[in-house]
Amino acid sequence: MFKVYRRFFFPAVFTLLLAIINPGLITTSLAGAPGNEGKKPDQPATPVRVSAVEMKMVSDQISLIGTTEAAADSTVASEVSGIVENFPAKEGDFVKKGQLIVKLSSEETNLRVKGAMAQKEKIRESLLFAEKELGRFTKLKESNSIASSKYDEALYNYNSLTQELKRSEAEIESLLYELKRKQVFAPISGFVAKEHTEVGEWVNAGGPVVTIVDLERIKINVDVPEGYAVLLSTKSDVKVSIKSLPGKQFAGKIQAVLPSGDSGSRTYPVRIFIPNPGMKIKSGMEAAVLFSLAGGKNALLVQKDSIVPAGDNRIVFTVRDGKAIPVMVKVLGYYDGNAAVEGDLKPGDKVVIRGNERLRPGQPVMVTE
Repeated sequence: MFKVYRRFFFPAVFTLLLAIINPGLITTSLAGAPGNEGKKPDQPATPVRVSAVEMKMVSDQISLIGTTEAAADSTVASEVSGIVENFPAKEGDFVKKGQLIVKLSSEETNLRVKGAMAQKEKIRESLLFAEKELGRFTKLKESNSIASSKYDEALYNYNSLTQELKRSEAEIESLLYELKRKQVFAPISGFVAKEHTEVGEWVNAGGPVVTIVDLERIKINVDVPEGYAVLLSTKSDVKVSIKSLPGKQFAGKIQAVLPSGDSGSRTYPVRIFIPNPGMKIKSGMEAAVLFSLAGGKNALLVQKDSIVPAGDNRIVFTVRDGKAIPVMVKVLGYYDGNAAVEGDLKPGDKVVIRGNERLRPGQPVMVTE
């Protein structure tokens, strides 16, 4: 089976390359074959779709390997101390912003709130009495029926109780704030990546309870050699391919080219952000990032579907006088579905992008919309 394949494949490639060099030679050869004298080849027109060759400015590109990270990684801490009473969030769970993740025991704080409120009522009653006393002494002072020291004592007592009531109200407000902080809520939406405590443990004020990672956007870190780093600019578009998700490409932007690099490797960290639909991209995955470098050059662009392999060479079929004419090209690079090429082409030429797989040199074609 293998020998038969070799016997037919190489002559076919040779014929195709020969047709590229001199398409008329194939036609002449066919016409002069025994039994074909005076006959014209009767080939049906093959329907094809075409696209115009364009001359556009393109940038040099470079592909480098980076590592994915969560766009946000938050270690959530408790603002107050206490014993963990309820811990509904577990590792791997997805939590929404504002969702309860930890609840501390609040019994002791509730008792302190009750005591403070009782003290506040006691102070309020004392203040009401002091207010009446001050009013009575004020009238006696106006009629010179009381010593000034008695009036001053009543005024001092009233002012002192007023300040004490304010302190009591502030204490209650502080206790209520502490009581509210006995519940810890998710500051962002994301997955619980790590638990730092468990039910029954004592948590200090400022102590960590969980780590949440936000995978709605992904940050990619790439170490870029200095020769290329100087050609990158912030907010430039990039294309990202994830090794674990073959066949998919993600559009992103350069967030920052950090000014401090590694003096040993002469590389500079570049931060890139991409969307993560379905949150399939996880932290720590391998990512290939395609950068477009600053500056550019004019190049002939054809749709990449027009490129046909011919052995070790590449060709495109142009449509001239209703026939498919092969043109050998050299591919210089790929740009968003297009290929930059060198060859005997010019802007405006029509190249076949559909139906070119089985075309033969000089074969009649019919262009369809």
